[in-house]
Amino acid sequence: MNWDDLRFFLAVAREGQILRAAQRLGTSQARVNRRITQFEEAIGEKLFDRRTVGCSLTRRGRALMPNALAAEEAMLGLHTTNDAGVATSIKGTVRIGAPDGFGTSYLAAHLPKLRALYPDLKVQLVPAPRSFSLSQREADIAIVIGRPQKGRLKAAKLTNYSLGLYAAKSYLAGRGVPDTADDLSEHELVGYVDDLIYTPELDFNKSFWPGWESQIEISSALAQLTAVRSGAGIGILHDFTVRDDPELVPLFPETKAERSYWVVWHEAMDAIPHIAATTRFIIDTVRQDRGLFSPGL
Repeated sequence: MNWDDLRFFLAVAREGQILRAAQRLGTSQARVNRRITQFEEAIGEKLFDRRTVGCSLTRRGRALMPNALAAEEAMLGLHTTNDAGVATSIKGTVRIGAPDGFGTSYLAAHLPKLRALYPDLKVQLVPAPRSFSLSQREADIAIVIGRPQKGRLKAAKLTNYSLGLYAAKSYLAGRGVPDTADDLSEHELVGYVDDLIYTPELDFNKSFWPGWESQIEISSALAQLTAVRSGAGIGILHDFTVRDDPELVPLFPETKAERSYWVVWHEAMDAIPHIAATTRFIIDTVRQDRGLFSPGL
């Protein structure tokens, strides 16, 4: 068994598809498929169940994961210094997983500054309404909502942020403006899909009104914003994503929900120069913009 075999194995395990693994590795789908087949033949057991919709780990594949991850950590450690023991330059690929509101509405706009600082750095931003497994290297760095879980992780708080009730001018023109929270029972409400809420921190609807029941449920914060702006109903939106939006009207502005963003990375990545540099950039950039995230709080 060699490191190159494990590199292909880990890429497929993380991506769940041969094609996406090939894209991540910068090679062809045929080559990844061939390498996995050769690795399985060398092991003597199937590592993946391959279907048209993707690949899932077999029992033997799941058993191999801890050893593969340990080998990856060792290889990453070898590349943090050169032969003279001097830290390497900031280069490589860094994958950042983030909630879609933060990733798309905020962090994406700052990536040119990151690239200007480190021209040899390749940045992958995955803004998605989901959690990311750092232990399985689905991301090198993750932005999470609320204090992260314990484990072999390191974390730093970025900022608090606020959320409020909003509706489009076009919606209020037709349905009227609610005078009290109880009046929300007469309105269309937009919120998350309850059984797809991936963290309790996103379950904040009833803090605005105990009787909250969404008629339109959307798993993406940005898609909720689009729906509310188009006149679909009243929704709870991130204040920093709607700042100065002329189409939206804040409702009960004295009522807010407050959450926090944290940046998290696996302890094994702590000594990797390009991971450390990217993490520091995110921390410094967000902390400079704290006023943007919690207006009025």
